[in-house]
Amino acid sequence: MHVVGLDGWRGGWIAVSLEDGRFRSAEVFESASHVLDAHSAAAVIAADIPIGLPSTGRRRADVMARARLGARRSSVFFCPPRGVLEIDTYAAANALAKEKHNFGISKQSYMLRPKILEVDGAIAAGAVIYESHPELAFQAISGSELPSKKTYAGQRAREAALRSVGIELPDDLGPAGVVPVDDVLDAAVVAYVAHRIDRGGADSLPSRPPLDAHGRQMAIWF
Repeated sequence: MHVVGLDGWRGGWIAVSLEDGRFRSAEVFESASHVLDAHSAAAVIAADIPIGLPSTGRRRADVMARARLGARRSSVFFCPPRGVLEIDTYAAANALAKEKHNFGISKQSYMLRPKILEVDGAIAAGAVIYESHPELAFQAISGSELPSKKTYAGQRAREAALRSVGIELPDDLGPAGVVPVDDVLDAAVVAYVAHRIDRGGADSLPSRPPLDAHGRQMAIWF
């Protein structure tokens, strides 16, 4: 069965697809809509991006993921409330968060805004996309904390984790070879989560996902 994992990078999205759990392709796309057009037959699409957006406060998914990851908790950004993300500048969004929700938002989380809203729009148009997080997925595969993905040791450990579940990335990814290695690895492990979702074997935080005001699951799958 054909599934897809997405990770954002500076050039758009890197999509790794699997066929029956084995590497199928790695492609670069400018937008999520282009991914959906190219992979309209995919059984499951998962993405490393917040999907269910809170009306206020913190998502339980983010709190639980940070607790589970321990030393890697900083890789999970608290997803800003929907109304905050709809503000066009970081300064104004941060001010609104403080005024209305009693907490500020990080620049890192706000920088995800274009891709969060892009995926949210795709879902509003009928797409089905699951939220995942690479660090949770790699931790689940390896059973332990891995070195930083920005290091040689961390990247090799992640390649080994992927091989352990039958995913062997080729040396030549063609045009997708311009994407940073850590983003490719993230997309690949998110594709593995999509495969687990398709097979009914994936877990989520929380295990019974609540819905946001627009009916999106507020859950991270791994």
